Amino acid sequence: MSPKRLLSITLQVAVVVVVLSLVAGQFLGQPVLLSFVETGSMQPTLDPGDGFVAVPTAIAGDIGPGDVVTFEAQEIQGGGLTTHRVVEETERGYITRGDNNPFTDQDGGEPVVQDAEIVAKALTVGGSVVVIPHLGTVAMGLQSAFGSVQTWLAVTLGVRALQGTQGLAYVLFGLSAAAYAVDWYTDRGSRDRPERDRSRNDGTSVFAIVLVLALVLMGAATAAMVVPGGTQEYGVVSAEFESENPTVIERGTSQEIEYVVPNAGLVPVYAYVTPASPGVDVDPQRVFVGSRGETATTVTLSAPDETGYYRLFVAEHRYLAVLPPSVIDELYGVHPWAPLLAINGLLGGSIVALGIVLFRGEPARIRSRESRSKSSSYRRLLRELYR
Repeated sequence: MSPKRLLSITLQVAVVVVVLSLVAGQFLGQPVLLSFVETGSMQPTLDPGDGFVAVPTAIAGDIGPGDVVTFEAQEIQGGGLTTHRVVEETERGYITRGDNNPFTDQDGGEPVVQDAEIVAKALTVGGSVVVIPHLGTVAMGLQSAFGSVQTWLAVTLGVRALQGTQGLAYVLFGLSAAAYAVDWYTDRGSRDRPERDRSRNDGTSVFAIVLVLALVLMGAATAAMVVPGGTQEYGVVSAEFESENPTVIERGTSQEIEYVVPNAGLVPVYAYVTPASPGVDVDPQRVFVGSRGETATTVTLSAPDETGYYRLFVAEHRYLAVLPPSVIDELYGVHPWAPLLAINGLLGGSIVALGIVLFRGEPARIRSRESRSKSSSYRRLLRELYR
């Protein structure tokens, strides 16, 4: 492969990854590689629309004062993902503040931020956040465009499934298939041209389309695993007395609560429900949920000896049941992200392998045609894969 072609493919892959990361992050409510700010609360560090590299907390290490983090806010602008700086660490959690704000979030009514609520930390080099100017502006434009397309298609076709995160996957898949059809149609006339025209089409468009198809499938799978999961908060009152309210618990005692894991999809899933704060126990921690079904596990909440209001958390990770449970258990023991990466690798690899099988055809016939005419763009892709 020539350096020019390698550079072209690399740029195509980079563009696809950046676009899908930004759009997927917004629809999933979870930063994927990149994120951005929409307001001026972090100026001058981050201007509205500036992007940054979002390092997941699972691999970012310890959080401390000075770190810029993205967390699930309860009160700020009605709740949702917020990117602010940690200014203090206390026994109850983290105190946060926007660099451009005169007071902390907690002074404004936001509860102390817990580890379970922090989803990412901004990448820093030399103590400064790595800023990608105007990246968020592009992302918001793409999000608005995709949202408009989804709404128009849903209204025109009368199909509500085209809206939301899953609908986005359908739209992207349809656009990718249409792009391939256009590429095949425009390329058909070149099949009978002389061999000297071969250099006019390097086949990278098909490479990008196959890549997009694989990424769309992995994006839909990731959404199915990530969106229903996350953390569940229990507001527990440690009281001096017993109560029929399951979250008002006599101090020093425990209360069991049923935790239901639903599955609205067709593919069965394995869900891991684990404690995400002290004072919580879960049994069993792994449950199997069939197609369009639900399964329950038991969460035990313990009230501290000191009376007061406490926030307790459990974390849920779910994975499509496309791998044996023993394999998922082993991968989960390494890291909660490991099964997700393995499943995405399996699904994405399957798309690529299926594309190779479908596009390859009869090897002998392909070779004979290549000897006397220009091969189509997808066959060029095969030659690059097998080179």
